[in-house]
Amino acid sequence: MIRIDKYLADCGIGTRSEVKKYIKAKQITVNGALVSKPEEKVDETKDDICFKGHSITYEKYVYYLFHKPAGCVTAKQDNVHQTVMDYFPEDIRAKDIAPVGRLDLDTEGLLLLTNDGPLTHHLLSPAHHIPKTYYAILDKEVPEDAVEKFKDGVDIGDDKLTLPAELVILMVSKDEAGKKMYSAELTIHEGRFHQVKRMFEAVGCTVTYLKRLSMGSLTLGNLSKGEYRKLTADEIAALQK
Repeated sequence: MIRIDKYLADCGIGTRSEVKKYIKAKQITVNGALVSKPEEKVDETKDDICFKGHSITYEKYVYYLFHKPAGCVTAKQDNVHQTVMDYFPEDIRAKDIAPVGRLDLDTEGLLLLTNDGPLTHHLLSPAHHIPKTYYAILDKEVPEDAVEKFKDGVDIGDDKLTLPAELVILMVSKDEAGKKMYSAELTIHEGRFHQVKRMFEAVGCTVTYLKRLSMGSLTLGNLSKGEYRKLTADEIAALQK
């Protein structure tokens, strides 16, 4: 059983204060009867709950794929910087979603946000080795032997070498100013502090731009920076395997 105001807020109908206004305006019914109090309890698995005559489906867990821009922190709140939560409206934030893992302030790319605690634990558990692929721009050309070094694991100053990682050195290109641009894609299977940057530093390169392209079965796709979308049922099922 759950309070009707929380149920409707979790369903994205509005904030709790907005839901109270809807109740007062006689716009909420449960099994055909008008709701008079926000604390009224409902059974989300059995009751027919309607808003303005339309049946509402309850979602216990929600999942959002977000293209994080640089300049915002992966946190629910921060006293200095804008956070990833600032890109979501209040009705979604009210579902108590949180980032799964983190991306650095200057790192862009794929970020999953959900209120599914068990899935978050599964994805972040070191035992599961969820692959994450990053696109990096470096200050100099990546040495060819880095491919084998990353495959064997490298020393980034921790107690243990990194787990085997897959490095793909991309073709040298030029930026808008005509300056040579060195880039690579790196897939890691763990999530140590600043790991990608530290791995490239271990082979003499400095990361000047970093973007996460994928996490497990999820890919960033064509989402623009600052945009988000709900995961499909197939995407959710794939993550839960």
